[in-house]
Amino acid sequence: MKNGKSAVQAIAVEPGTDDLLLRIDGRQPLSTEWVAALGAVCDTAEDRDGRGKVIVQVTGAPKELWSSDLTVSLVSKWERALRRLERLPSATIAVADGDCGGLALDVLLATDYRIATGSVRLVMPVEDGVTWPGMALYRLAQYGSSTAVIRRAVLFGTPVEAADALALHLIDELVDEPMSALAIAGDRARGVSGIELAIRRQLLSDASATSFDEALGVHLAACDRVLRRAVAGVAS
Repeated sequence: MKNGKSAVQAIAVEPGTDDLLLRIDGRQPLSTEWVAALGAVCDTAEDRDGRGKVIVQVTGAPKELWSSDLTVSLVSKWERALRRLERLPSATIAVADGDCGGLALDVLLATDYRIATGSVRLVMPVEDGVTWPGMALYRLAQYGSSTAVIRRAVLFGTPVEAADALALHLIDELVDEPMSALAIAGDRARGVSGIELAIRRQLLSDASATSFDEALGVHLAACDRVLRRAVAGVAS
């Protein structure tokens, strides 16, 4: 298949670390190979129980007619793979450069921490005169459906420029060039336990839709977990 080689080569283990590196080319259409590539990274990260980080390099945006071979079944598999990425027991960090749309935008918005160069633009793919209504739309709306920048991006496909992406917290940090972004990514979340990070990620996600009384038990259980870990550490 025309995208198979790129997808298979996308996975690399950073030398001397437990970190994983995944390169996503947003110019390419979604394929079973890309679903498999993202799934393989998730498999490895889950097997490592939170050791190391998942770093994704994202760039590129699709051209017109990019969705001509898609099926709802394939899109569903891709969205489920992205959901796995969001829930990994590892910190996930994106490094973005240039236009990012399609696969690149999907993966970028599913990571914990996002570093970008000043040239980055977040681009909603447009097909047959309308923007693609996938879960990237949902994730953008979570950051500010009432803002003019997000409305223009979702309704008209207007790119979100770097300064706006930073102001809306779609990007956490802007840097001068991609190599410095990779170096920064290597330092972020160093020493953070992946399993504990995943628990806090879920607590953060649930907080806006959960009452205090409903949330209290889950937070107390997380506190108890930390205290037990501390006691175990002293005992050892």
